[in-house]
Amino acid sequence: MSEFSRGQEPAGDEKDRRLDQVRDDSDRALTTNTGVRVDDTDNSLSAGERGPTLMEDFHFREKVTHFDHERIPERVVHARGAGAYGYFQVYESLAHYTRADFLTDPQLRTPVFVRFSTVAGSRGSSDTVRDVRGFATKFYTREGNYDLVGNNMPVFFIQDGIKFPDFVHAVKPEPHNEIPQAQSAHDTLWDFVGLQPETLHMMMWLMSDRAVPRSYRMMQGFGVHTFRLVDERGDGTFVKFHWTPLLGTHSLVWDETQKIGGKDPDFNRRDLWEAIEQGQYPEYELGVQLIPESREFDFDVDLLDPTKLIPEEDVPVTPVGKMVLDRNPDNFFAETEQIAFHTANVVPGIDFTNDPLLQARNFSYLDTQLIRLGGPNFQQLPVNRPVAEVSNNQRDGFNQHTLHRGRTSYFPNSLGSGCPYLGEAPYSHYQERVDGATIRKRSESFADHYSQATLFLNSLSGWERAHLTSAFQFELGKCATMAVRERVVEHLDAVDHTLARAVAQGIGVAPPATEQAPNHGRSSPALSQANSRTDTVYSRRIAVLADEGVDAAAVTGFREAMAAQGAAVEVLAPDEGRLGAADGQSLVVDRALHTMSSVLYDAVVVAGGASSAASLARNGLALNYVAEAFKHAKPVAALHEGVGVLEAAPLPPLRLAGDGETGVSDQGVLTHRGSDPGGFHTAFTRVLAGHRVWDRDTARVPA
Repeated sequence: MSEFSRGQEPAGDEKDRRLDQVRDDSDRALTTNTGVRVDDTDNSLSAGERGPTLMEDFHFREKVTHFDHERIPERVVHARGAGAYGYFQVYESLAHYTRADFLTDPQLRTPVFVRFSTVAGSRGSSDTVRDVRGFATKFYTREGNYDLVGNNMPVFFIQDGIKFPDFVHAVKPEPHNEIPQAQSAHDTLWDFVGLQPETLHMMMWLMSDRAVPRSYRMMQGFGVHTFRLVDERGDGTFVKFHWTPLLGTHSLVWDETQKIGGKDPDFNRRDLWEAIEQGQYPEYELGVQLIPESREFDFDVDLLDPTKLIPEEDVPVTPVGKMVLDRNPDNFFAETEQIAFHTANVVPGIDFTNDPLLQARNFSYLDTQLIRLGGPNFQQLPVNRPVAEVSNNQRDGFNQHTLHRGRTSYFPNSLGSGCPYLGEAPYSHYQERVDGATIRKRSESFADHYSQATLFLNSLSGWERAHLTSAFQFELGKCATMAVRERVVEHLDAVDHTLARAVAQGIGVAPPATEQAPNHGRSSPALSQANSRTDTVYSRRIAVLADEGVDAAAVTGFREAMAAQGAAVEVLAPDEGRLGAADGQSLVVDRALHTMSSVLYDAVVVAGGASSAASLARNGLALNYVAEAFKHAKPVAALHEGVGVLEAAPLPPLRLAGDGETGVSDQGVLTHRGSDPGGFHTAFTRVLAGHRVWDRDTARVPA
């Protein structure tokens, strides 16, 4: 053992060798790992401006390979996830667009495994951080495994995969101090954004409520890229994939997400697990935007640009099938952690386009699995194993579990009777002509970085725009470098002058005096969550606050009315056990107040009963439940004497029910002092189905 390895200062040549590994890149030209200088690290080498990425691009391959192998064994991105099994079934045959078996047989239920995830944080981070969410689906089809590896946002930060290591390095914790964890609110990410304006559209999505979903069950999914469906004749149709939750698309609010991170960092994981265990199976509809090849250039964006979307007003989304998640994994590590997705896992009838980000992912995902899962045989793990028969000449390698018989492992052969042989109906790539100069250059059709960011902003409701503006102020306000803040505001001015001025005002930057470009005024209503489904309370969670002397009959009636619609009611009290009721009966307490929080529920209701209400009105924790739920725009309600608890809470002036009134609602606060609970139950259901009361006056409620 050397002196240095024992923790002492090295001497002589040993010290010099150590210092050779200490490098300062502050004044050096960019090179490869072999010392070759690089002239472009923003664009991968392609055959023409819109052609495929070339394998001879050694700089791209080295850069992405090094990035893929940076962390062992945790995923570099999407490290924290949750998964479930289920099935997918197409509504009607899509044979006139694709030969893919699972999309052409309406009688077939194709098994699936879905993994939801955050992107930036480590496995130990919180579920509810502001982040993109992964939505990856593995279809175990009869023709092989097909992986639709998507996100909950339809676009991405970069246009070319060679920039992916740069983006992730920027958003990850800063390397000198490993801070902050699972957050985009820091200098390096926003420095990258300010210098790479192609990120602007995606940053609008990231600052919106889409980045803080209520649950995985209420979150959309998108394939992001333009893919190609191919029919039996070999004809192609461009396609974009959309998943839409049947419960509607809903989000949390920022203050709420931060508190949930402390109260229950597994909030989204737990929600998915418990819903499936309780038989409330998450359901999603698969929709497609189908674009004939003849229309490839009919749009003001390039179909190959992953930072752009095609508005549904231009190409409607056609529902084609439904996915149901109905089984939890038996072992998290063996299944959710070891599942390996790959964008190049396709089946006959589905093919790629020359999207440069997709081309890079088709290299990167396989490369990542090789190091993360210990070699080339990871497809033999049960969660990755296809239901289709596997037969090839690939042998040996780490973790080989298959016992291959026979003396041949090559093709062609005669000693093994020519097996495995080339069979019928193989995968055939879509045929298209490719030609062009070998260059590193982005197509000019990718050059507009602002108009779709403006389209997204214009499409939002008033409360969504307010949340987005606050998010920009919060995130940029965390940047210590004023030049970083100023540069981003300058880019925002190219998106929308009013937005840029509002953000600047909140972060101490001089607001731009003149408008860079007028807002084009176009919008796409489908991009707003305000237009999502708001007619069901199925699987919603409601907290009922109660104490000794509670009106048990009213609570029981309320619980039964909500259960009939699929909502879950939990009784919370200062202590667990049973509560004595006003009529001499008792009521079971589901949880103690101090073990839970209003942020873990969709609504808060105060039970009736004179002595119960009097006790809760003196309980600071109970009052905080009410005030916090109100501040987060959730439905708040009180029954009979429970109205007094609302009066004791720090709420703005509200119209509350008087004696004998059957349900009164003011700003989504419902009160009931009448004799007919049916009207109250109906009114409460209507408000809860709306998810939140976004026009509520929350500013007057203490934080």
